Amino acid sequence: MTIPAPIRKWLPYVGVAVVVAYCLAPFYWMVTSSLRRTSDLFENSPLPSHFSLENYLAVFDPSQSFMRSMLNSLVVAGVTTALALVLATFTAYAMARLEFRFKRLVLTVIIATSMFPVVSIVVPLLKLFTDIGWINTYQAMIVPSMSFALPLAVWNLTTFFRQMPEELEHSAMVDGCTRGQAFRKIIIPLAAPGMFTTAIIVFIIAWNEFLIALTMTNQEDMQTAPVAVSKFTGASEFQVPFGSQMAAGVLVTLPLVVMVIIFQRRIVSGLTSGSAK
Repeated sequence: MTIPAPIRKWLPYVGVAVVVAYCLAPFYWMVTSSLRRTSDLFENSPLPSHFSLENYLAVFDPSQSFMRSMLNSLVVAGVTTALALVLATFTAYAMARLEFRFKRLVLTVIIATSMFPVVSIVVPLLKLFTDIGWINTYQAMIVPSMSFALPLAVWNLTTFFRQMPEELEHSAMVDGCTRGQAFRKIIIPLAAPGMFTTAIIVFIIAWNEFLIALTMTNQEDMQTAPVAVSKFTGASEFQVPFGSQMAAGVLVTLPLVVMVIIFQRRIVSGLTSGSAK
């Protein structure tokens, strides 16, 4: 059976619409639920029958310390991203340009370290950080997050640097640059799209991290936003504040959505710039 041309023309758009709807449906329902009154929270209508901001007011209540948790998440994710990007840039460049024995094995080990379940390293790290007095500190969340963010950044940037022609450095060195100057003045500017994309991915991973932050902190003023959302309390001991949790979930997700929308062109450029020489 042949599909008519007018229908075939619209099939790609229908497919994209289905994928977008599937991906955005949970976020849409979270936003809608956050705008319902507490008494209307279990309605199944696609839009709230009565719009209310009471859930957002509950989130910003000083007793919840949610803004402090958002700041903690920003510090942890920002520092993790900066450190991972700097270390991964030098490591990836060396892996892409230098020739030495067991290089492929080294790359395999690097990416394999990010595949360990978080729960398998939390208990040993908790014991270690307790002994050295790191509990309830930023470094107790940043260092473990680096163990997962850094391998991913190294792998992405190694692939990107490999696809950049070595003639770029050779030409710069012929003009009088050292290898370090060629790396700083030629390679880094050209690698900016790939580095930017890697930074966005690492930031999202660090921002959403939950188990490490939950384990390494027991003080309210040091917990990150995902941990703060999980610890929201209702009006009574047995009440689950679904509305407040939905509103907090929107506030935690919104910065990532805005960041991706603003920088989407750079992200796409970074994902595709190394695809061809």
